[in-house]
Amino acid sequence: MNWGDLVPYLFIAPWIIGFLAFTLGPLLFSLVISFFDWPIVGEITFIGIQNYKTMFTDDPLFWKSLGVTIKFAALFVPFNLIIALFLAILLKQQVKGYSFFRTFFYLPSVISGVALAMIWAWVYNGEYGILNYMLSLVGIDGPDWLNNPKSALVAMVIASLWGQGTLMLIFLAGLKNIPQTFYEAASIDGAGKIYQFFKITLPLLTPTILFNLITTIIAAFQQLTLALVLTGGGPIKSTYFYAMYVYENAFKYFKMGYSSANAWFMFLIILGLTMLVFKSSSAWVYYESEVKSK
Repeated sequence: MNWGDLVPYLFIAPWIIGFLAFTLGPLLFSLVISFFDWPIVGEITFIGIQNYKTMFTDDPLFWKSLGVTIKFAALFVPFNLIIALFLAILLKQQVKGYSFFRTFFYLPSVISGVALAMIWAWVYNGEYGILNYMLSLVGIDGPDWLNNPKSALVAMVIASLWGQGTLMLIFLAGLKNIPQTFYEAASIDGAGKIYQFFKITLPLLTPTILFNLITTIIAAFQQLTLALVLTGGGPIKSTYFYAMYVYENAFKYFKMGYSSANAWFMFLIILGLTMLVFKSSSAWVYYESEVKSK
């Protein structure tokens, strides 16, 4: 054996070992223990699919948390994509201070989740929060955002939309990859900016939209930090996300097997939605060298 052939594998060995030890290994282990009654302290008992049966038939919190998460995703995903695309279009304009604004819009993305939650706790405070103060300047009596079941979930969506940096930069890269000659030809033919956006920009940006859509759906179903810090799932479970349900079963009630079953069901939901998006992409995703048949 030529030992020189092993050198490339030695360079990637740390990543492979880390992946096996900290990603694939725990993932498969969680699947195994989902078929057990596995308390942190106490006797471990094999119960087959009982955890899954209990989850679907005898746990109202499962359906409550799933419903809250679906409502959150229905609001968060489209708004997240639209705002990120809007910011990317603004940043594509070569105006004075372009670099400053790009840094300014990206900065919230590097703030830790807990720090971001503390900022929004101050913003949303019903008594001295800056949001209600600004509303009072125009004669509007703002609600107690985090303690009102009608406004708490909306408040979570708004706070989650704050970190647009990553999606914005991906959209910006996609916009810059669109050949300028398309816009020049459209302008010569008399096409306006709105027509160019819907007939050139959006179709050629659909591969980027596909990627951002999938990552945003995954992020929506994994939302935890903001609700955990700001509301603890309240009021009246109006912000009780599915990720919080999984977290509490594991680390509050110490039902590791049951929590693993919850987590695997979340994985199946995300996998199913991802496959559905990919399946539908053939009808709405366009590539520059591709000709769609009518």
